[in-house]
Amino acid sequence: MILSRTVAIVTGGSSGLGAATASFLVRNGGRVIVADLGHQYDSFLKMAETLGVTVDTSEVTREGPGLAFAETDVTDPFMVEAALDFVEQRFGEPVNAAISCAGIAIARKTLSKKGAHPLDEFAKTMMVNTVGSFNVARLAAERMSRREPEGEDGLRGCIINTASIAAFEGQIGQVAYAASKGGVVGMTLPMARDLAP
Repeated sequence: MILSRTVAIVTGGSSGLGAATASFLVRNGGRVIVADLGHQYDSFLKMAETLGVTVDTSEVTREGPGLAFAETDVTDPFMVEAALDFVEQRFGEPVNAAISCAGIAIARKTLSKKGAHPLDEFAKTMMVNTVGSFNVARLAAERMSRREPEGEDGLRGCIINTASIAAFEGQIGQVAYAASKGGVVGMTLPMARDLAP
């Protein structure tokens, strides 16, 4: 992909790996919607200030770098759809890159002196890290399918899921995180096979 022609949604894009990814794309001429939780908006504004990019959303940005924020819970299909709608409103075309960096990591043993691992914490980690990544990928793929194919490979878009070595070598206290990242690893190849045509 040519980065200057990238129209991306980056989840968890206000901090950490997501912010680094969004910043890299914008610095190389890409147009990016940061899809993150509302309390991350101040971090997003600091990133935009560092990049020297305006976040005014009153005009469509069809060329050159662009950056905007969409409050999004990746586990909510309606919020993800709204973020993808916003991409098209802001940049005048559907996404051609969906990069899932949103994630949570808790440190909790399966059994400790405090008792058994709380099931709700395990389930939440799976929902955000695994289900959230799938939710974004499936909905972004639908938008990408509307684009005209480009190049010899007929590329319409690129989906990047973020995993971790914990998917294979989880440490003590990483049972929920490792399981969630194992799920991301496990779904990526069949997803690629599903979407290749």
